[in-house]
Amino acid sequence: MSTPKADGGKGDLAALARGGRINFIGFLLRLLGRIPFLFIAGRFYGAEALGRFAFALIVVEFAAQLSTLGLKRGLAQQLSKSPEEAHNNVAWDALMVAFAGSLVAMAILFIFPWMMFPGSEVRGLERLLPITVLALAWTEIALAACNYRHDVKVTVRSRAIVEPWILSIVAAVWISISTDDGLIIAYVFSMVGAFVTAMHAFIRAYGLPLNWSPHIRELGRMALQNLPVAAADATEWMTRRLDLIVLGFFFSPTIYGIYYAAQALASLPGRLKTSFEPIMGPVISQNIEAGNMTAVGQQVRQVGFWIIAAQAGIGLALGIPAMAVLNLVGEEFGSGYIILAVLLAAEVIAAMAAVSDAALIYLARHRNMIIGFIMLGIEAATGAAAILILRSLGYPPEIQAAGAAAGLAIAFGFAAVAKAWLLSGIVNTSVSGWRWPLVWAAVATVPLGLMIGRLPDWAQLTMGAPTILLIFGIVVWRWGFGPEDRELFKMRKGEASSAELPAPGSTGDTPS
Repeated sequence: MSTPKADGGKGDLAALARGGRINFIGFLLRLLGRIPFLFIAGRFYGAEALGRFAFALIVVEFAAQLSTLGLKRGLAQQLSKSPEEAHNNVAWDALMVAFAGSLVAMAILFIFPWMMFPGSEVRGLERLLPITVLALAWTEIALAACNYRHDVKVTVRSRAIVEPWILSIVAAVWISISTDDGLIIAYVFSMVGAFVTAMHAFIRAYGLPLNWSPHIRELGRMALQNLPVAAADATEWMTRRLDLIVLGFFFSPTIYGIYYAAQALASLPGRLKTSFEPIMGPVISQNIEAGNMTAVGQQVRQVGFWIIAAQAGIGLALGIPAMAVLNLVGEEFGSGYIILAVLLAAEVIAAMAAVSDAALIYLARHRNMIIGFIMLGIEAATGAAAILILRSLGYPPEIQAAGAAAGLAIAFGFAAVAKAWLLSGIVNTSVSGWRWPLVWAAVATVPLGLMIGRLPDWAQLTMGAPTILLIFGIVVWRWGFGPEDRELFKMRKGEASSAELPAPGSTGDTPS
């Protein structure tokens, strides 16, 4: 057992803040890249084509999630348990596990392409879509390996610059060629681009597989050991797609496309939590190896508050002028404003579950997996029930579809409470990131929110949304933030050297 760090864990806190800052820049870049894509898809391809594209992505991304066999997050623990000289072999073994899983998934999708496009003909080059399964799986493994060595910038380059901008550019160029398969082709190019970027950084960090051969027995053990993590990853992924699947049973591709556009916009603030995932995994896994559970609880609580505060502010800024935001995508999308508002609220609710999950995958894999399965059942049942109730009351399809979003929010609420309660019992300290000043800040935006709805769309977006975010931020900063919270905003020259984590593979603590 190791003793607590001499700095009381401030080094870890500074490292979490530094990683969050770097990836927050990536979030902004990804936001700038995704908005042009939604505009292009909505204005030039239409809601029906966007809905068809969305369903195909569900199938492919689910196959990729399964193909990683949990190593997207489980790799950090594998590396923590291995001596540094063995990291090259462990990393390449992980890629081989993902390669084997991807081959099976790709073969199935190549043979049965109708699984990606049910009820419609496969058009043009859409048969190429399954190749993104391998690209997605290897990208996740490569980024996880780089993040373990605290290279979070590669995630920004791959996910926030290369992927969204290639997606937008190719979708725009392909309009002149074909609007049938343009969105799918753009997605293939973007995933391959992200893969090349991630693998370049991976090879620089870990090297080529020289003097290495696959360890078949070790690969099998690694795959079996990570099945609970794989199930947790697949469950979390499915939670964010199950509402779309439920929706497919009730509505046309046009409503499906409107919902997808709202979900894509709502998931942008939701990605703020992924700003911390690349650095939280190594920090938490190293503290768990050191037996420092108090530090784990403190880190989850701290990051949870940061994420909830950021998502709540952005959610209000986008949710109050929701119709104006969706009108940017296209006039036929504006009717989904209630969907967007509910999905934004769901993302705020989900924050605590996601942060707790970062520790539970190491500390309570099987119980975490069970919570995930229950969450899926709650989402499917409440989402379908809400749709049927709204339909029986005579509401239009765009409002009925918000029932699926309500089911998602209810499921996230259950998961947030259950996972935080489970983790707090394990680490024997509170992990909740909730603070009452968040409510005060939200209430402070109400008067302005009532006013901006009367303004034209351009004024709501250029003046109303930033002002809402500013008011919320001022209240949270004044009454919600303490000295440790402000660590997030301490930009230092050469900060990488002032807040370094222990060397990968070590606990960083002095022997007891």
